[in-house]
Amino acid sequence: MPYTPREAVEKTGFSLDTLRYYERIGLLDSVERNAGGQRVFTDDDLNWLAILRCLRDTGMPIARMLRYAELARGGDATFAARAELLEEHDREIEIKIAALRDEQVRIREKIRWYRVAPVLDLERAPATSVGVHD
Repeated sequence: MPYTPREAVEKTGFSLDTLRYYERIGLLDSVERNAGGQRVFTDDDLNWLAILRCLRDTGMPIARMLRYAELARGGDATFAARAELLEEHDREIEIKIAALRDEQVRIREKIRWYRVAPVLDLERAPATSVGVHD
């Protein structure tokens, strides 16, 4: 099924400028055009864009995305290299998730402190200053 650029934008979440950029740098190739010169996206294009969205959203640099695209264009002979590239990216994601979990612990400790601190202040505060807290 063919999709207009607007439909491709709606379905992928990418902006039209991003789609043009991806096409210009070679991440998105062979996008068909209609008789009027307008891009026409296929289901295959949208599936490829979904993969690119995943890679981008998980922090893969453009240069590595380009390498992945190059490998994908190489056909079945590049399966091992693609798997290796994705495994490396997966390891990097695991490291980022672990770091975020560590930071989340700090944030949750601070939240607990903010939930307990006003109660402690009220218990210690003189009767005349109740309600005056930062």
